[in-house]
Amino acid sequence: MKHFSIVLIVTLISLSVFSQTTSKPMKALLSEYEFQTHTTTLDDLEISYIKEGDAPKTLLFVHGLSSNADAWSKNIAVLKADYTCIALDLPGYGKSSIPDADYTPSYFAEILLQFTEKLELDNIILIGHSMGGQASVKFANAHPEIIDKLILVAPAGLEQFSEANAAMMKSFMTPASVQSTTDDQIENNYALNFYQQPEEVSKMISDRKNIKEASNFEAHCKAIVKSVYGMLNDPVHGELTSIAQPTLVIFGDKDMLIPNRYFNPTLTTEVVGQIALEHIQQATLKMIPEAGHFVQFEKPAEVNALIQHFVEQK
Repeated sequence: MKHFSIVLIVTLISLSVFSQTTSKPMKALLSEYEFQTHTTTLDDLEISYIKEGDAPKTLLFVHGLSSNADAWSKNIAVLKADYTCIALDLPGYGKSSIPDADYTPSYFAEILLQFTEKLELDNIILIGHSMGGQASVKFANAHPEIIDKLILVAPAGLEQFSEANAAMMKSFMTPASVQSTTDDQIENNYALNFYQQPEEVSKMISDRKNIKEASNFEAHCKAIVKSVYGMLNDPVHGELTSIAQPTLVIFGDKDMLIPNRYFNPTLTTEVVGQIALEHIQQATLKMIPEAGHFVQFEKPAEVNALIQHFVEQK
């Protein structure tokens, strides 16, 4: 039977109740990021990004589903002292354009290629979280000449699901279901991303509630749904053996999103992590105690130390 790979976030990371929109775009309703944002254009797309630090080695951060570049703020705050740190808002998210696109991992990988070419980046350490991890696998495989090392933080794409389960996920995940998420659900959904939720998550929750007023909120909801479908329709499990770069895989040992407790109740997070060790040629797995899916935000000191050690290894 054909299998698919995805993090099931149908009800676990979502938005808020759909309501009458204003004339403001989503980016105007988001809080200021911790670091200054810049904008570049890729064809007709505006891509928002953060760039901090000025060093020979470049860390390129790729966020997950329903997130943005600011998700890496606690990592950039420390790592910018030794590296050039760049985090972008993928199309459909944050302050970037929301195009009518496929939103598959391969689509995001193509955007990453165009972005690196526009900013003239090479010799990159690519760091992807969750959905961004699945896209990073696609990018690293397609363009190994650009990516020196790969870091996957609670990545989608390792765990597998049957075709029937994938179809079930799609039936639940619709723009209407995203639009109809209540404020209470938003708060509960964010709590599921953490073992002990940091106080700073209140900013993310507030943003999720506020963007329901955006003029392009409906387009954003469609982007989220297409992103979930994209992960299902564009798997990477079969490509793991082709990854040539040294790869660090990081999971929180209390991750409540990977594995999916409904479809794979017998799996553990560590077992999912072992898939990387079995299939990726030069993989290292690190489990961070008492941390959830959003491990880089919940345990930034531990994640930053792992990143720095891995980057400096010969």
